[in-house]
Amino acid sequence: MPARFTQTCHVLAVPDVEASARHYIDALGFESLDIPAPGWRFVQRGPVRFDLGECRDARPAHELGDHSWVARIFVEGIDAYHDEIASRGARITSGPATKPWGLREMSVATPDGHRLMFCEVVER
Repeated sequence: MPARFTQTCHVLAVPDVEASARHYIDALGFESLDIPAPGWRFVQRGPVRFDLGECRDARPAHELGDHSWVARIFVEGIDAYHDEIASRGARITSGPATKPWGLREMSVATPDGHRLMFCEVVER
């Protein structure tokens, strides 16, 4: 049987793991996973998971420039997701826009400075 990918998980260093987890849950609509691990919080929405590790002395993500981009997440219904997270107070840095490469994209920044790209495949 060939290998089949089932999930994606992004591991992020954050200065305050509780505050970061609250953002993913409250603003982006993720759910908390009940995994006991000191200094860590785990959140998931569908097949997308973030493992947030507390690293108080790590270089802040907002100082990493282009390296602060951490995920491209494909969504069905990107406009509805935009409306959902906008009403929850997410920091949307660019709203949904159809790009020449066949994707409708929007970008979101976390309070820690990580940047996420949400996109949906569109007909060309």
